[in-house]
Amino acid sequence: MSSQHFIDQKIFPAARTIKEFEKLLKSKFEVIILLNSHIGQLKSLIQLANKAGKKVFMHVDLVQGLKTDEYATQFICQDIKPAGIISTRKNVVLTAKKHSIIAVQRLFLLDSIALETSYKLLETTKPDYIEVLPGVMPHIIEEVYERTGIPIIAGGLIREKEDVARALEAGAIGVTTSRQELWNF
Repeated sequence: MSSQHFIDQKIFPAARTIKEFEKLLKSKFEVIILLNSHIGQLKSLIQLANKAGKKVFMHVDLVQGLKTDEYATQFICQDIKPAGIISTRKNVVLTAKKHSIIAVQRLFLLDSIALETSYKLLETTKPDYIEVLPGVMPHIIEEVYERTGIPIIAGGLIREKEDVARALEAGAIGVTTSRQELWNF
């Protein structure tokens, strides 16, 4: 899958609360990220988003009451049906891809060992997108894209407009952020 899923959107606003999610339903954004949620809320949140013409990418590792295994991911894919799934877990990404849900492999790149381990993981999962955290490392964004050819989304520790600009200049197709002041970048 290509970056056309995101149209021309460069900021992917990430809702940490239901109040923020509801605010995003009224926004100009087509793609929104759902971070923290509860399993009992998922179906109604996705239905609300669909009615509002939004595509929700759900961070399944942060769903309370849901074990992040293959069965839980099958449930999310078949019953909840978000546009995309974000996860750090290999089995979640692989299951999302099996169900034709856009899969975003989230990587915490803390040091050289984590980077090398991530490259091995990406060979197995072959996600549609990679979310690189922290997203304030332009040279790492460039390196990961050059090595994998998979579109990069920068996230984590993006605090200033300059952080957004540097990530995009480094080749990220977009930036995820829960900082509302950056949503209108």
